[in-house]
Amino acid sequence: MRNLLDFLYRYRGALVFALLEVISMVLFIRNSAYQRAAFFNSSNAYIGRVLEVRTQIYDYFSLADKNRALAAENARLRQQLYPADLAARMPDSLAAPGDTTGLRLRADTLRLGLRPMPTRLAGSPLIPARVINQTLRRVDNYLTLNVGTQQGVLPGMGVLSAAGVVGRVRQVSEHYATVTSVLHSKTNLSAKIRRDGTFGTIKWLGEDPTHALLDYIPRQNKLVTGDTIVTSGYNQVFPEGVLIGTVDYFTKEPDKNFWTVRVKLAANFSNLTYVYVVGTPPRAAERDTLENRSGLRAPEQEGGKP
Repeated sequence: MRNLLDFLYRYRGALVFALLEVISMVLFIRNSAYQRAAFFNSSNAYIGRVLEVRTQIYDYFSLADKNRALAAENARLRQQLYPADLAARMPDSLAAPGDTTGLRLRADTLRLGLRPMPTRLAGSPLIPARVINQTLRRVDNYLTLNVGTQQGVLPGMGVLSAAGVVGRVRQVSEHYATVTSVLHSKTNLSAKIRRDGTFGTIKWLGEDPTHALLDYIPRQNKLVTGDTIVTSGYNQVFPEGVLIGTVDYFTKEPDKNFWTVRVKLAANFSNLTYVYVVGTPPRAAERDTLENRSGLRAPEQEGGKP
């Protein structure tokens, strides 16, 4: 308290001068309409600038929440791009057997016993995730995501980026998941050429992280540089028609019955940030079990099963 009194006594002249200046400014502004308007206009400009800076600071520290919200919204929108199972293999409408009225049913329903029945499986939900760690220079590369069982992620689910296929979930904890990347020596991804529907298998040779090999394309098939390679839809890991890459180079080996096709991958693994985990569609486990029992599921159709 004594120090405060000493300070006030020492600077009493300056403090009295400042107080008189404030009083005079208040009286001057209150008694002059022009000066009052000028003061409030200037104060509004300065206050607006201060509020703008405050908003920018607030927005900067809330970027993480906004990114999560945008990722979730992108997942919902991107899910609409992927057709339901068998959607691309059925006509737009089907004629009801014995129907003489000329009415037709949509392809997602079929009249059986005079009762409409669904013929398609529901689409696969997408779970947004952030890549928090990954490897690129190994023979077997992995990614780590910040989602786990709490978000509905399970081993074996597919992982996509905005550009294309990324890999498949290998192990899951409550809040994290590791992913077998496409850049993995044991990844075999069922694919097809979108132009003519020829099926093949995507493999990585362990060298260039921007390219992979498309195997099992017969030599009698005609290839074109720039052909689009997409997922085949022959498994429950990825929806049909998801972009994998484009044909960059192809050649015929004298001792092989298949083309040697090099594919430029659509996903840029060097700067992956946000990805989407493909949820398991209904009855996927039932289909997998039946195909495994029947011996219909070849290794290349399992999308790199870990």
